[in-house]
Amino acid sequence: MGGRQGRRWRAAGALAAALVVGYGAAILLPGAHDAAHRLERIGPVYLAAGLLLELAALFTYSLLTRTVVPVGHRPPLSVLFRIDLTSLGASHVLPGGAATAATFRFGLLIAAGVRPADTLFVATVQGIGSAIVLNLLLWAALVISVPTHGGDPLYVVTAALGAVLMLAVGVAVIGVTRGQDQVIRALRAVAARTSRIDPDRIERVIRREATRLRDFGTDRRRLVTAVSWAGANWLLDAASLWVFVAAFGHHTPPALLLIAFGLANVLAVLPVTPGGLGVVEGVLIPVLVGFGTPAGTAILGVLSWRLASFWLPIPVSGLAYLSLRMGPLRRREQPPDPAPAGRMVPPGG
Repeated sequence: MGGRQGRRWRAAGALAAALVVGYGAAILLPGAHDAAHRLERIGPVYLAAGLLLELAALFTYSLLTRTVVPVGHRPPLSVLFRIDLTSLGASHVLPGGAATAATFRFGLLIAAGVRPADTLFVATVQGIGSAIVLNLLLWAALVISVPTHGGDPLYVVTAALGAVLMLAVGVAVIGVTRGQDQVIRALRAVAARTSRIDPDRIERVIRREATRLRDFGTDRRRLVTAVSWAGANWLLDAASLWVFVAAFGHHTPPALLLIAFGLANVLAVLPVTPGGLGVVEGVLIPVLVGFGTPAGTAILGVLSWRLASFWLPIPVSGLAYLSLRMGPLRRREQPPDPAPAGRMVPPGG
C-alpha cells in the first residue's frame, strides 16, 4: 500500500513540476505582462475556427483508425471516434499517460468488435506511422525555412531529434519484418531468464505482427490512405495552433510554426508527463518567441490551443465513454433474449 501511495505522490509531483515549468515559466517570459491587454483584442472568429480545426484533427485520427483496422472487423466510424476521444482524455489524466490509455483503448476496441489480435497491430501501425509522418512534416518545414529565414542552431537540434526517432523506428520495423529470426532469438533468450514471459507466445506475436506489417506495406491504396489521414491529423492540429496564435494578433510564418509544433510534439513523446503536459508548453512558447512572436501573444495563443487540445477533451471524453457504455457497447454486452417457452432451441443456436 505504501509503495502504491508513493507512486501516486511521485506522479502528482511530476505533474505539479510540469505545470510549474510549462505554465509558470510562460508567465515569467518578458512581455507576458501585456497578455491581459491582448485579451481585449481577441478574435472570436479565430477562436471558433481553432476549435473546429482541433475537432477535425481528432476526427481524422479516427479515420486513420478505421483505415488500419482490418476489413470485416471495423466498428462504425461514430464508435471509433468516441473510442479515440475517450482514450485521448484518459491519456491526459490517468497515471502512466499514453501507456495506460492504450490498454484502456484495447479493451474498448475489443468490446466494439475488433479482434484482440488486431488491437496490437492497430496501435503499432498508428504509433509508428504518426511518428514517421510528423518527422517528415518537420523536415519539410526545415527545408523550406532554412533558405528564407537562415540557419539556426535550433534547426540542427530539431533535425537531430527527428533523425534519432526515425532511426529507432526504422531499426524496429526492419528488425521485425526482415530480421525477425534474430529478434525472436534475442527475445527468447531474455524470456528464458524470467518465468513471467512465455517465449513461444512472444515468437507467435512477433511472426504474426511481422506478416501483418508486410501485408499492410504492400497494400498501396490502404497505405497511402493511412499516411494521408496521419498527415491531415498533424496538419490540422498545427493549423489550429496557428489560428489560436493569430487570434491574438500575430501571423506566424506557417513553416516556422510547423517547426515549433514538430519539435514540441517530438519531445512530448518522452514519457515524462501525461500528454506532454508542461513539456509542450515549455517548448512551444519560447520557440515561437525566438521566431519573432511577441511573448504575450505566444503565451495566450499556446495556452488557448492547449485548452482546446489537452484540457477540453477530458470532460468531453467522459461524455463519449458514457455514450459508448449506454449505447453500442452495452448492446454488444447484453446476452441474447431467451427462447420463448415451448420453443426448441437447436444445439449451438
